Amino acid sequence: MTMLPTYKQADGSVLRAGFTTGTGAAAAAAAAVSLLFNMPAADSVEVDTPAGIRLKLPLAAAERGARWARCAVRKDAGDDPDITHNLLVVAEAVPAPPGEINLCAGKGVGRVTKPGLAVAPGQPAINPVPRAQILGAISGVLPAGCGVSVTISLPGGKELAARTLNPELGIVGGLSILGTTGIVEPMSNEAFKRSLLPQIDMALAAGHSKLILTPGKMGKRNALALLTAAPESVIVTSNFIGFMLKACAKKGVNEAVLIGHVGKLAKVAAGIADTHSSVADARREILVAHAALLGLPLELLKELMTHATAEQSAAYLVEKGCRNVLLAVAEAAARRAERMSGGEMRVGCILLNLRGEVLAVDSFAACLQEEWKNG
Repeated sequence: MTMLPTYKQADGSVLRAGFTTGTGAAAAAAAAVSLLFNMPAADSVEVDTPAGIRLKLPLAAAERGARWARCAVRKDAGDDPDITHNLLVVAEAVPAPPGEINLCAGKGVGRVTKPGLAVAPGQPAINPVPRAQILGAISGVLPAGCGVSVTISLPGGKELAARTLNPELGIVGGLSILGTTGIVEPMSNEAFKRSLLPQIDMALAAGHSKLILTPGKMGKRNALALLTAAPESVIVTSNFIGFMLKACAKKGVNEAVLIGHVGKLAKVAAGIADTHSSVADARREILVAHAALLGLPLELLKELMTHATAEQSAAYLVEKGCRNVLLAVAEAAARRAERMSGGEMRVGCILLNLRGEVLAVDSFAACLQEEWKNG
């Protein structure tokens, strides 16, 4: 039996891996089917993962009635800050006609309503890899000549889903059951990045060729308020702006607009592809550099360097009649974004303040705005 991996960090600490909701569902399903067909009750269950690791997971619950059995596994995300950590994954098994294996979704599991995802509209949000993992786990314990229907539930999943991207992706009623490897890598930026990609597929499936990229949900609200565009065409990038630009280009997107707060998008103007403050933070220096290139007085440059936030600097520049500095930053951010895409896209940029007011619009974004207005 292989144990879950651990990952040694640069500071000498060790982070523990966890397992996905797909692995939890597969384990709970195997346990419920075993219990249904009168196999001895157990405290744990073994399950294979797509990564080739076989795990032994403790059961959080196991009960059997006359024609049903229900088992649960508590999701363990290891040291990853996963929203589903400690979530109960429940499987209930009932007999079905011989040879049949039916997989159903119960409460807390979402349902897909829009095209462009790995699962078709109208179907439960159980992705193909975990679906295959669950069905494989059931097949591995189902007695010959028997059939079974298994329903997977995630108690509290509907409430948790409101804190994910599921509402934006058109997944209603609960969480998705995910997991390409069955293993959760701790503190994985890569997993977070991958979770953002389906937005692009959905936008393209809805027929949108010009996309709007914004770092967060506030940016999305502002984009929808300011631009005549469909909600599906607005893509949340988080801090991974460079990554999402490349992904858009690879999927055939030719034109896009970056819209968001000046403090976030000013970093793009300096070629910063990951805008998290722990990666890079040179907002003041970027604004001062563009102000200096435009010949602003030394005293004004010194004042900008004292500001604690880009919001403060932007307000100061507007007050001093120097909005041209913000326009220069918007133009620079747009051109850098084009380079981040590998030169495969035309990109515009719209800078906003915290109130959602427009501070600057580069030339290409202005052209796209006119196209959207004219239908």
